[in-house]
Amino acid sequence: MVRGTGSLSVKGALERLGLSARKALGQHFLVSVSVLWRILQAAELGQDDTVVEVGPGLGVLTRDLLARAQRVVAVELDAELASALQQALAGQGNLRVVCADARTVEVAALVDGAPYKLVANMPYYAASPILRHFLEGPHPPTRAVVMVQREVAQSMAARPGEMSVLSVAVQLYGSPRIVASVPRSAFYPQPKVTSAIVRIDVYPKPALDLEDREAFFRVVRAGFSAPRKQLRNSLAQGLGLSPQVTEPLLARAGIDSRRRPETLTLEEWERLFRVAAQGGDLGEARWVHPNSESWRLP
Repeated sequence: MVRGTGSLSVKGALERLGLSARKALGQHFLVSVSVLWRILQAAELGQDDTVVEVGPGLGVLTRDLLARAQRVVAVELDAELASALQQALAGQGNLRVVCADARTVEVAALVDGAPYKLVANMPYYAASPILRHFLEGPHPPTRAVVMVQREVAQSMAARPGEMSVLSVAVQLYGSPRIVASVPRSAFYPQPKVTSAIVRIDVYPKPALDLEDREAFFRVVRAGFSAPRKQLRNSLAQGLGLSPQVTEPLLARAGIDSRRRPETLTLEEWERLFRVAAQGGDLGEARWVHPNSESWRLP
């Protein structure tokens, strides 16, 4: 069981296995016992819970998840680590190790359609697509506790006044809060940035009832195409229109055209989207960025 503070001997374990951290996969192994304890506290696991752990690595967190939950499905992209984890915890009947890419894995099949909680120490480069896959998919978790870059965590949990496309994307599906800041020294090898633990309590259904989520995010991305500008200008720039067109559009949505995009709430973005989708005000020009990524990291 994890208790108190201390350091886990990850480097020695890797050496004994003849392995090393793979930079190409963004591998940074957690070595801080106190940080592991914060993750477990945030997950609030019960004996009936199913957990999907993404990026289990050497299994230092996996062992404590197994002690608290009914079963754990560990998804590891690195085949060598997946094999080592399977061998190390072979006697654990409530563990399933899956060597797969968490960005594309079929989630419902992992858990046999059961409710589950997501726990993940994600590589920074894959944090956004992994979260998107789990939250937007047909079988989302009831709660997610994830380790991400601190700036990304702050963006996820931002309030109106500091919102971003990522804030809107995450908060459409759940309520995020930062549990703890995590220093670089908590990892081996040490990353170049500070991290944070984020807990997301996922809603039973999205906060907004949207018939076309991708179209909604196209409007949001257009609004944030120049976030330091007033909405009448940033929206015009993102949609390839003039402020003379976007000002009445914003007025019909009940939004002051002088406001900046980071000040809008989810409900205001929904109003703006519905007004934009009505009456053909934006014509064919409205989807200027059809291929851009709605979950782009800051």
